[in-house]
Amino acid sequence: MKITKDMTIGEVIRQNPKTVPVLMSFGMGCIGCPSAQAETLEEAAQVHGIDIDSMVEALNQAQ
Repeated sequence: MKITKDMTIGEVIRQNPKTVPVLMSFGMGCIGCPSAQAETLEEAAQVHGIDIDSMVEALNQAQ
């Protein structure tokens, strides 16, 4: 499965638990919070000031 920026954080984690450390390395410490179930990677990256393209690339390498 290819991870894209329009996927929710919860969806990414459910489909590949190996992505959790990658998200944490980008400062996404709230991966277990309720908003993570509905917030897309792109939305979260904007809120946290993270480069979405770098994060998606790293997430896809974790597979």
